[in-house]
Amino acid sequence: MKSSIVESIKSLPPLSKTISDINRVYNDAESGVGELTKVIEQDPMMVANLLKEANSPLYGFGKEIQNVAQAVSLFGMSKTRSIVLGNAVRKLLNVDMQPYGITSDKFAEISSLQAVLMDKWYKQIDQKKAEKLYFATFLQETGKILIASDIIKEGEDISFASEIEMTYNIPAVEKSYAGITSAEVTASVFEHWGFDEEFVTMIHYSDAPSNAPKEVKEFATALNIVKTALCVNKPFEDQSINFALRKARDAGYDHEVLEDVIDDMLDMIEGE
Repeated sequence: MKSSIVESIKSLPPLSKTISDINRVYNDAESGVGELTKVIEQDPMMVANLLKEANSPLYGFGKEIQNVAQAVSLFGMSKTRSIVLGNAVRKLLNVDMQPYGITSDKFAEISSLQAVLMDKWYKQIDQKKAEKLYFATFLQETGKILIASDIIKEGEDISFASEIEMTYNIPAVEKSYAGITSAEVTASVFEHWGFDEEFVTMIHYSDAPSNAPKEVKEFATALNIVKTALCVNKPFEDQSINFALRKARDAGYDHEVLEDVIDDMLDMIEGE
């Protein structure tokens, strides 16, 4: 890893008290929706982001969600935690995604789409695993923020962006410029913040799931498939989808299940 990226990770500020409180409530078996709602309501930006997500047609709640209690009840504690933490992390890291050819808003949108795709797909396979994967999916592209920042500082943003625009292999471009993939950076960021080992490891290997330890190989593979279909530079393009379906088939999944979920999502997006 480049020393500049290492230093950026070491100098990251701690997560906010609100996020710490959310993690505390989530990990407390005695706490529930009411306690989580109270914590989120203390942060107006968090409230706005959660309600925006809840009212996305992709979740299909079928009615306008007007308050935090409604949103938390409908999402459940696990998804709510994923959404608010993902948005808080992007805000903390001061996103500038120009080297990847997208805006910060588009980056947030793609992260959300990845999480929705994972949820809709994997809950048909294993509900408990789906919850773990939803959380990891929402956050798995975080490392791109630090790589983008480093590329800008090095004055390589134009050439980097040119290569990103053309490629279907973003990790290879990241490796050639930064010496590391964004998955590895993401894992280092969340290790720095003290997240659990399983979560960190599945993200670390999500660009190279064949190298993953046996206990997280399935998770790393699923993460890789989803971000292939919804890669930040070519989200849901035909070729991206075909690559993802091929990876799913090669990994032993029923790729038709994934294809049906993608088709449903495309219909929802086109209907907005």
